[in-house]
Amino acid sequence: MVRGSKEVLQKAAKTLTDILVCPLSKQPLRYCEESNSLISDAIGVAFPIKNGVPCLVPTDGKILEEEDASKHDSDTNLSALNEESHGRSA
Repeated sequence: MVRGSKEVLQKAAKTLTDILVCPLSKQPLRYCEESNSLISDAIGVAFPIKNGVPCLVPTDGKILEEEDASKHDSDTNLSALNEESHGRSA
């Protein structure tokens, strides 16, 4: 019975990711089997799934590691520096 329930929950989670969106960004969510959560890649927030129910209340979301955000920021800063250097040489 437990195995069957787990399979049903996994299938339901996959189906829900086709329907549900992030309550903050309104972008699609992806299911993370490792953390049993729905991830919003758009804003870097993970929403837990408790007892098979996605908790999409914004205060339930957990901000993902800052390394991902800082990497994005440094890429943005690098792009800005490249634009400046190209602007000066023109």
